[in-house]
Amino acid sequence: MPSELDLDALAQEMKAAQDSVQQIEPFSNRIQGFDLSSAYQVASRIHHARTSEGAIPIGRKIGFTNPEMWSIYGVREPIWAYVYDTTVIQLESLQTKCPIIGFAEPKLEPEIIFHFCSDLPDNADLADVVNAIDWVAHGFEIVQSHFPGWRFQAPDTVADSGLHGKLLMGPSIPLEKLGSNPVEALESISLTLLRGDKLIETGIGSNVLGNPFAAIVHLVSVLGKQLDHAPLRAGEIVTTGTVTTAQSVKAGETWRSEISGADLAGLTVEFAH
Repeated sequence: MPSELDLDALAQEMKAAQDSVQQIEPFSNRIQGFDLSSAYQVASRIHHARTSEGAIPIGRKIGFTNPEMWSIYGVREPIWAYVYDTTVIQLESLQTKCPIIGFAEPKLEPEIIFHFCSDLPDNADLADVVNAIDWVAHGFEIVQSHFPGWRFQAPDTVADSGLHGKLLMGPSIPLEKLGSNPVEALESISLTLLRGDKLIETGIGSNVLGNPFAAIVHLVSVLGKQLDHAPLRAGEIVTTGTVTTAQSVKAGETWRSEISGADLAGLTVEFAH
């Protein structure tokens, strides 16, 4: 990382854009040497600013776990960011309304969410991940871009808090309800995404790095190299990335998901002004 980068200034600029719902030119376009290491340090500064303002981190999000998204947005591997009590909404029913104001070019991502009942070791494998999870849920993540037109490089998305806006989390089920092989169960699920009554896309669980559990294994490996970030702990949730491609949303639209192959309920969200 070049020493001339003023990471504090970049973090202040990024956070100001997030707080005011403004868009800025991507850092990668105007700052030579702005890489993933620099970006995670910017994100860390924003994270500490959020917690100092009272936000409580309750888990992580993994982004770009669907390789179908990589060529679209010029990324080559998944990224991660914190989610907070201020951005995660536990839904009381399978239908909800979500104001669209406050997001920059919002998109919708249907995802699989896990909750951890025990800590994960730094070298956790697939079996370790499965054994550390007590429940699973389906949710919609509202992602956003503080860079115009969703044009950026991977480091920009990391600096922009993983593009996280809000996570609408549906009801959870115990992991054992997925059967004796939960990895295979989630790998083979089919998720249909509709806008109104129009079919937009159908995705399968294997779109998420082969299966959603594999996304957690990847996250653990990344965190193991980032000594300034805490490893996954008991009590955290992790949303594992979109099963379909991200879809632009606007006020007045109603979106819903239908899931087959697992005992997870679909969700409906109406976007309002």
